[in-house]
Amino acid sequence: MNDHRKNRRLSALRMAAAYMLAGTAFAAGSAFAATCESLAGIAIPFTTITTAQTVTGGTFTPPTGAAITGLPDFCRVALVMAPSADSSIRVEVWMPLASWNGRYEGLGGGGYTGSINYTSLATALRANFAAAHTDMGTAPATGGNGSAIVGHPEKFLDFGSRSTHEMTVAAKTLVQAFYGQPAQYSYFVGCSTGGHQGLEEAQVFPNDYDGILAGAPGHNRTHLHTAFVWDYAVPRKPGASLISSAKLTSLNNAVLAACVGGDGGVPTDRFLTDPRDCTFDPASLLCSGADAPTCLTASELQTARLFYDGPRNPRTGQRIYPGWALGSELGWTALQGTTQPAFEGIYKWALSATYDPLAVDFDADMARVDAVLAPSVNFMSSDLRRFALAGGKLLMYHGFADPIVVSQDTINYLERIMSEQHLTLAQAQVFVRLFMVPGMGHCSGGAGPNVFDALTPLMQWVENGLEPTQIIAAKFVNNNANLGVQMTRPLCPYPQEPRYVGTGDTNSAANFACVADPNDEPLSELPARDYLAPFIMQAKPLSATLDLRSSGGLFYIALSVPPGSDTFSQWTLSNVRAEGASQQGPGTMFGDGHTYLVAFNKDDLVAFTDGVPAGEPADLMITGTVQHNGNTSLFAVSATVKVLR
Repeated sequence: MNDHRKNRRLSALRMAAAYMLAGTAFAAGSAFAATCESLAGIAIPFTTITTAQTVTGGTFTPPTGAAITGLPDFCRVALVMAPSADSSIRVEVWMPLASWNGRYEGLGGGGYTGSINYTSLATALRANFAAAHTDMGTAPATGGNGSAIVGHPEKFLDFGSRSTHEMTVAAKTLVQAFYGQPAQYSYFVGCSTGGHQGLEEAQVFPNDYDGILAGAPGHNRTHLHTAFVWDYAVPRKPGASLISSAKLTSLNNAVLAACVGGDGGVPTDRFLTDPRDCTFDPASLLCSGADAPTCLTASELQTARLFYDGPRNPRTGQRIYPGWALGSELGWTALQGTTQPAFEGIYKWALSATYDPLAVDFDADMARVDAVLAPSVNFMSSDLRRFALAGGKLLMYHGFADPIVVSQDTINYLERIMSEQHLTLAQAQVFVRLFMVPGMGHCSGGAGPNVFDALTPLMQWVENGLEPTQIIAAKFVNNNANLGVQMTRPLCPYPQEPRYVGTGDTNSAANFACVADPNDEPLSELPARDYLAPFIMQAKPLSATLDLRSSGGLFYIALSVPPGSDTFSQWTLSNVRAEGASQQGPGTMFGDGHTYLVAFNKDDLVAFTDGVPAGEPADLMITGTVQHNGNTSLFAVSATVKVLR
């Protein structure tokens, strides 16, 4: 573990031990450094605290939705953060009055988010975490539709990364003020957009969290939404057609009939353990005579083939994003859409509110979407060195039958971490592990085992050094916990898979072992470079220490690009800011456009804390504007510094 992080842990543990010896632990009363209501006066950059209230009696009625019951007494702080003139990021922080476990948990959103998830806050609170959630600054957008914020690029950046980091800064500041000490450990937990937030935190703000649980990450944002536009357009183009729900069921049944038993699972499974082990050809369902619910017409077959293959550049034939896995077919009805693509918004942000999804050019329009949005919302860097060196642990999971985020994209990301950073599997698994979930849909559900606790193994990994070697997942009868457990099965760290040992009940995880895949399938065709990470920006201070004990002077940040990335000659920077403070004078470019040096007045950074005690590693947020091929985007990166006061 990094020495600074280790020292912080030891300090926090000593303080906790002192409280316990005093008989107060983390309970209400003398252990608190502040009352809940007094937190309304806490100064947090860019922030207005709107509510600081003690909630007792076990019930809380949120501003919208039904009352939540069974809650411990807690301190609720609601706030609005405005790191830009067009930002309005709502955040709620809930802190238990008694039995705090000494941990902080940041909670992820879904879709475009747009609202506070009070249910997830309640779940974390009942487990004795101090917890925070944000609407990601996207209101009045909803989880399923982001169209409401067309024309608001600052909100695009808030959605991409800034809101999650600002939430974390606010939460850590409030935890320190309320309990009189920082959290011993900080965790981020999310799936889908929450998974995107988790990977963004590991890549961009690596000192925010000790452990990150990222499920089905939507971090490849512009290309994921390209798949949604592609899936809407494909069945409406000449030569293809919509596939009915009944026919999708027949297609799924045919996949299972052809693949189960040869995919690493057992013959009685109704899901695929590893769909990559099957070479199913949908042409086997081509109607030989009249159309019928159990066969595909030629135009329907074309749709199926293009869904399995995924979006490609029509001029070059290059892959833009992976295709849907075998076994995901039951989710394709929603992907085909009715009047617009699924999760509409991203393409409207980049092209216009009136763009026509049936007229999208997946060559020129794709390039424009990436130029306008990728620096704000895509998190594809394979370089997690800062996170790893800080002692961080990243645990990812993804359902193989996911019909919302393609499972292969997450496998591709882990493979790129190893190949691009020149790491062996063993070296990568020191800080990152991926657990693929047979038969699970998007974040939950599906025909396979889909209920499991991945947070506890992550905490054991972070706090005790116990590497997660398997996670037991359950499948309830009809996915209803009240009907009892139908089966259990281990989830294994990629590339291992659960294999039946040959004897015993096939519904019991005890009779399966995590082993290497004997089929050892070749790596999937990766998307082309332009659709992975063509431009990666990093930030590093010229001095590792930001000394604010005296006034005056400049603080320099070197922005750079790694080998293989486009340069600052191709992506032009302007309006660079550090925690909202403007750069001093124009930046200076060095090394054929590989480095861009900017300076800031130290006096403009006096409010910066990053929510951590002085002297500990902190992520100084750098934002700005970048132009590429006539298109403008916003970006956020961070530099690790130690603040002296």
